[in-house]
Amino acid sequence: MTFNYDVIVVGAGHAGNEAACAAANLGSRTLLITMDMNKVGQMSCNPAVGGIAKGQIVREIDALGGQMGIITDLTAIQFRMLNRSKGPAMWSPRSQSDRHKFVDEWFNTLTKTPNLSIWQDTVLELIVENQTVIGVKTLLGALFHAKSVILTNGTFLNGLLHVGKTQFAGGRISEPASFGITEQLKLFGFTSQRMKTGTPMRIDGKTIDFSKTQEQKGDTDFHKFSYLNNVNRRLKQISCWITYTNERTHEILKSSLSESPLYNGQIKSIGPRYCPSIETKIITFADKTSHQLFLEPEGENSNEYYVNGFSSSLPFQVQIDAIKSVAGLENVHIFRPGYAIEYDFFDPTQLKHTLETKIIKNLFFAGQINGTTGYEEAAGQGLIAGINAHLKCDGNDAFVLNRNESYIGVLIDDLVTKGVDEPYRMFTSRAEYRILLRQDNADMRLTEKSYKIGLASADRYLQLQNKRDSQKSLLSFIRKYSIKPAEINSFLELHNSSPLAQGCKLAELVARPQFGIAELASAVPELQTEISKITEQPEELIESVDILLKYQGYIEREQLIADKLQRLEHIILKDRIDYNSIHTLSTEARQKLSRINPDTIGQAARIPGISPSDINILLVLLGR
Repeated sequence: MTFNYDVIVVGAGHAGNEAACAAANLGSRTLLITMDMNKVGQMSCNPAVGGIAKGQIVREIDALGGQMGIITDLTAIQFRMLNRSKGPAMWSPRSQSDRHKFVDEWFNTLTKTPNLSIWQDTVLELIVENQTVIGVKTLLGALFHAKSVILTNGTFLNGLLHVGKTQFAGGRISEPASFGITEQLKLFGFTSQRMKTGTPMRIDGKTIDFSKTQEQKGDTDFHKFSYLNNVNRRLKQISCWITYTNERTHEILKSSLSESPLYNGQIKSIGPRYCPSIETKIITFADKTSHQLFLEPEGENSNEYYVNGFSSSLPFQVQIDAIKSVAGLENVHIFRPGYAIEYDFFDPTQLKHTLETKIIKNLFFAGQINGTTGYEEAAGQGLIAGINAHLKCDGNDAFVLNRNESYIGVLIDDLVTKGVDEPYRMFTSRAEYRILLRQDNADMRLTEKSYKIGLASADRYLQLQNKRDSQKSLLSFIRKYSIKPAEINSFLELHNSSPLAQGCKLAELVARPQFGIAELASAVPELQTEISKITEQPEELIESVDILLKYQGYIEREQLIADKLQRLEHIILKDRIDYNSIHTLSTEARQKLSRINPDTIGQAARIPGISPSDINILLVLLGR
């Protein structure tokens, strides 16, 4: 018997869940297929969401009507805004989550989503006719047909785990790998490679001597991930703890490097440069006598701790000996050792910006199958794939975010234009317009776009409109309100700021670095009255206005640059030129342009190896 759907999503990790919810909430009859319904949204590695640049992605997911920000807030046991000592373009929210409640919240969300069904099974192969995917076949013999299929297989495709010399198949510890899909896709002409990632050991908090470690408390202010007024942290907030490796730790690790799969040739795949194993750290940074470790709680009522910074695939006895040499962990009990995992991924230059594959129509890839690492990168891709899978079913225009609009746009453009030579991780440095792409304004940038296609709810859009109105009103008041020296000089002197010699607009004072709008309101009753008119999330709104006024010049300058370069994105290039016949192009340019077939001149200019002279040749050929 065959079952029919509009969209099928394979895999219920962070990419798959967002994809399934997006497609279903847009109105597609959606089926989510997972090996284990009890592990949807599993946090395979650390029990945390967000971080540098990753937090911006989560806020964008929320602004678009996705689920990760909401679920993270509801299950948070610690929240911190990272990089507060730097400018607001660098501020990045991060949250520790209760691992088990995170899964429970995802399960509740999925089961309550209209148009969404779940099937527990393993997909063995795709059903493809005339280079178009029309469904999947499963281990139980079920046939599911659909107009679009999204693969979000994570680390399960031919997954192989390593602990010392011990190797065994698996997608995660104690979970089976998936076989067959890679081999089938290769027959259709897809290029596949292997990547490697790893995770640290888990330890028992009852056996940690916290008196020898440094406490790291979370923030207690208004910041969170979701822009929705009715979503807030509700669990008990718990501290993380910091300790350090030492020379004895490093001696133990170095003496066993011959048993490390990373160094004895057992693992040959590409590993992450920016999240290295502890054995890689002691080799790469041989001059350092210690490395920082974070002991991160896994739950509100759990004694399990994640040892962030101690990823390893060494034999478990070596891991045990090494961790027990660390201050505070001398008598620690280990629940399970760290391990490395190798898995298949596909060259993401084989994708369109919609995340549909170029080789098979209506087939989409999202998450680690595209060579990325991280829950947030996966979720962002899943959301875009789910939206476009739905739109493709109905024959509607694609939904694509540009680099000047979102970190998600930067992520996807990097993948499909440049490909990957290591697991891709988002950083603020990858975004050339990061002053525009701040975490505080993701809703201003993206919610209306999502509302227009039907994903962001009417309530969310109404909240955005109210926020815009309040922001406009407060900005107008501050820019117009004049203040005299006698009214404010005592306040300025108290905050070590130069007193006024003559009156000025309030906006000039807000632009000073020593204080913000909230502090000024204590000295300017009229400003306090204006602020009292804000009924929804006043602290977040005040912060956003503060940023707009303090960094106005930088924001305007970057917007001008973005607008200028954006013109290249409107010059359509796709399928207009036979690159191999243009011998004035360099050989490398002909090869890469033919393989990637960029949509626009702007995308072509970002392909590694394409020179400005190559771009000029293309512009001449297009009559520009």
